[in-house]
Amino acid sequence: MQPPPIQPPPIQPHRIVSREDWIAARKDLLAREKELTRLQDQVNEARRALPWVTVDKNYIFDTPQGRKILAELFGGRSQLFVYHFMFAPDWKQGCLGCSFFADHIDGPNQHLAHHDLTVIAVSRAPLEKIQAYKKRMGWKFTWVSSAHSDFNYDFNVSFRKEDLAKGKVCYNYDMIETTMEDLPGASVFYKDESGTIYHTYSAFGRGDERGLGAYMFLDMTPKGRNETRNGNLTDWVKRHDEYAREAVKA
Repeated sequence: MQPPPIQPPPIQPHRIVSREDWIAARKDLLAREKELTRLQDQVNEARRALPWVTVDKNYIFDTPQGRKILAELFGGRSQLFVYHFMFAPDWKQGCLGCSFFADHIDGPNQHLAHHDLTVIAVSRAPLEKIQAYKKRMGWKFTWVSSAHSDFNYDFNVSFRKEDLAKGKVCYNYDMIETTMEDLPGASVFYKDESGTIYHTYSAFGRGDERGLGAYMFLDMTPKGRNETRNGNLTDWVKRHDEYAREAVKA
């Protein structure tokens, strides 16, 4: 028997005011929004100013075009955005939250590819599983397998069983307790004219929410994200081909 779905809390009642009072309240909020925008600009600038680390390990990836090294994944561009998609070798399908993120890639990617940025996803699952799931979901972005390299482990999104057995692993720049062999994240790389590759940035956990346009829409609505637990999209998100199945069941 399936447990009942988690019900988000009801929306709280709001004061009903005149248009003039609403505009006054909205202008107060606008001042805070502008403050946040200016702060975000400063944070973005600080992110771009971070020091870099040379990537000198020769990572190998399985791709539909055969095995490639990291430098070849740039696709002739100087910048590479890697989404660390949770898809372990023994999983039947990709992570729900990562699938939600992946739904946001193809649209922007039409523009990013023309602005010196290549966007790809990397998972530990074998390429055959990746391609089958990608076809099911209808995605177009490049998705490769790191099954034969230490890439996921070196960038702290995958953890070996012996590391998990120690009790804590390094994730999001801290030691945490987890039983998961894979966790989400995003990493950015730059390749200079000599071919040297640098690791410039990584984000984990909620750090990749900047790529979730659906959240940006919801954040402007009365109900917001409407999740019972902070940042837990499993309250409501489904793989996009599963909504229709749920509608049929209903």
